[in-house]
Amino acid sequence: MTESGTVRMLLSHNFDLPEGVFPTLSREEFTRVFAEGLSLYPEIKCRQLNHGHWMVEVLFSTDAFSPPQVGEFCAQSLVDKRMSQGKTDDSFPDILILAGLKKTPPLTSDAEALQPGEWGVDVVETQSAESFLMAMGWEEKTAGKSIEDVFKVERRKG
Repeated sequence: MTESGTVRMLLSHNFDLPEGVFPTLSREEFTRVFAEGLSLYPEIKCRQLNHGHWMVEVLFSTDAFSPPQVGEFCAQSLVDKRMSQGKTDDSFPDILILAGLKKTPPLTSDAEALQPGEWGVDVVETQSAESFLMAMGWEEKTAGKSIEDVFKVERRKG
């Protein structure tokens, strides 16, 4: 956490789609999706990171929003971006926001790395949310954890 009541959420991108269905988003484009989508909420700040895994930093106050609400806003931002690219048929991706609160010490001293008390969020674009979640063992990994520690937002096609 940064200052009192401010939450830091770091986003990474897991692009699990066949080649040519949708364009892969560069780090800059990925950041723009959220900078533009979250600009509807002046209480939320967004910036690009220079980190190997984490691409976008999102800062917000828990007085204004809960982490799952911000996760919903992130999912909608990506849905809106992909819809603007004109494909709303069966090739439209399932979008997942998979978030966990870091509770262990950081692995590096890099200030842009995820720190204890911050949310690590994997933004996933996949053909099948169900298959993706099964392959990664989401249910097993999150069993017994509360909404204070982990949450999932799903936007499935159809």
